[in-house]
Amino acid sequence: MTNGSRIKETDLSLDDFKTIDHFPECGGIGIFIGTVRNHHEGRSVKALKYTAYKPIAEKMIRVIEQEIQNKYAVSYIQVIHRIGALDIGGKAIIAVAYAPHRREAFMACEEAVERVKHEVPVWKEEFYSDGSSEYVAGCCIRKDEDVSHKHLHLNSHSH
Repeated sequence: MTNGSRIKETDLSLDDFKTIDHFPECGGIGIFIGTVRNHHEGRSVKALKYTAYKPIAEKMIRVIEQEIQNKYAVSYIQVIHRIGALDIGGKAIIAVAYAPHRREAFMACEEAVERVKHEVPVWKEEFYSDGSSEYVAGCCIRKDEDVSHKHLHLNSHSH
């Protein structure tokens, strides 16, 4: 599915991606699946809601994919992000990279996820067990940046 949507309102699956047999030159597969966890900064999370400005988000993800494909010489890189309501364990993002070797596949996959999470207009709202919710800034897991989590208190209210 090379021209499929990068922003989906339905459950994500590895079936949304081309299979490795389309790329016989590749011996390495990098896959990242990000799921909804039940906690954040000591608070009990019961669900998330992702929203996006789809026209720009779609375009930006495709640009990121192309830049990463060129940078790491991978044969295939694709990222799909889920929007809408997700329960604990729901798949929020999947990235797949195929490369001749594992190192390039791992690096391409990691950079793709990082760039999508930090550059693409997708917003995450966490719903907590106490009935409140907050929009949360992208969580940084890059080794060269501060790993503290920043909250945007745009919508802190009880339900």
